[in-house]
Amino acid sequence: MLAPGAPAPHFALPDQSGAIQDAKALKGKRYLVYFYPKDSTPGCTVQACGIQSDLAQFNKLGIPVFGVSMDSVASHRKFADKYALRFPLLADTERALIEAYGVWVEKSMYGKQYMGISRSSFLVGSNGKIEQVWEKVNTKTHAADVLAFIGGAKPAATAVKKPSAKPVAKKATPKKPAVKKSVTKKSPANKTAVKKK
Repeated sequence: MLAPGAPAPHFALPDQSGAIQDAKALKGKRYLVYFYPKDSTPGCTVQACGIQSDLAQFNKLGIPVFGVSMDSVASHRKFADKYALRFPLLADTERALIEAYGVWVEKSMYGKQYMGISRSSFLVGSNGKIEQVWEKVNTKTHAADVLAFIGGAKPAATAVKKPSAKPVAKKATPKKPAVKKSVTKKSPANKTAVKKK
């Protein structure tokens, strides 16, 4: 599997609409390539829908997202239409890009060994080199994990915290003078009591 710092492999593959997505058009841009085992399977569906939910945030940051599997264009189209996926799903039927990234690996299930796609993601930097790698990603938090690394999740978190912090500060300020006044009133009374005795 390719590591951060390695040059990102070139690709020119069809997406779910049959259009060729060429990496040459991404020169000077950051982009995310994520590899998944198969269309419409539970984990792959959760992962894809998570990315779709946060797609506006990726778009705002100017980071295109590409899903890649060995499924055909027709399979990708059916998958994309069923779940309203609006980002390219690349049909790498000959495993050219899958093997170039080193994600065609030996896997095991119920004690049986077999070859398959490692669920991994690669963020490619504007210099054309791999910036970050996510191996064996969590399908439920994948999009959020990537956005957190990029920094796209930080502005949203800060915006939520600021409004709640301001009212607390305003409510606390009137209490301080009230405490001071009560202390001031008590001190003359104490002095008078001492003088009478």
